[in-house]
Amino acid sequence: MELWEQLLLGVMGLGIVYWFFPGIKATMEKSKNAEEKHWGTLALLAAALVAFVIFLVSTVQN
Repeated sequence: MELWEQLLLGVMGLGIVYWFFPGIKATMEKSKNAEEKHWGTLALLAAALVAFVIFLVSTVQN
């Protein structure tokens, strides 16, 4: 990629982060103030993601 394209992508990335930051900040505050944590759900989703990636890798190997 040309230098100007890399700079443009960097500026666009920073713009997206700046645009979404208020929503992310509010969501993090809600998460901190939540009464119960859902670590079991997070662990289940992470395990499902890892299993899916392993499945994808195993299907493309000869």
